[in-house]
Amino acid sequence: MKITVEKTVKAPLAEAWRAYSNPDDIMQWNAASDDWHTTSSTVDLRPGGKFSSRMEAKDGSAGFDFAGTYTKIVENELIKYSFGDREARIEFHEVPHGVKVTVTFDAEAEHPADMQRAGWQAILDNFARHVEDGRQ
Repeated sequence: MKITVEKTVKAPLAEAWRAYSNPDDIMQWNAASDDWHTTSSTVDLRPGGKFSSRMEAKDGSAGFDFAGTYTKIVENELIKYSFGDREARIEFHEVPHGVKVTVTFDAEAEHPADMQRAGWQAILDNFARHVEDGRQ
């Protein structure tokens, strides 16, 4: 099953793209809740390039590496990647007041779809706040 989340970011396309693909930025926004954070991030943004983000609970109780391989990159438009046996697609579309970012990903079987949707939406909402706060 595929799940889609989206958010309009009030920023120019180039700024949204940079913040989504820059490891230093990723460490600022990549968390689904305030009690988690990303402690390291690597990005090799090209087809066949690898990425990894270390996500950890701030209290040290849990952590995991979210990692995969980019399968298609169209600058300022599209990022596709595989992670394990799943895939994700991130699309960037200019709209009148910014950029609509749409993330579509393969759901996993361990957690309910609503929980996965909420987590990925929270991360995307954090991304938008990070980009918009950087503009002020």
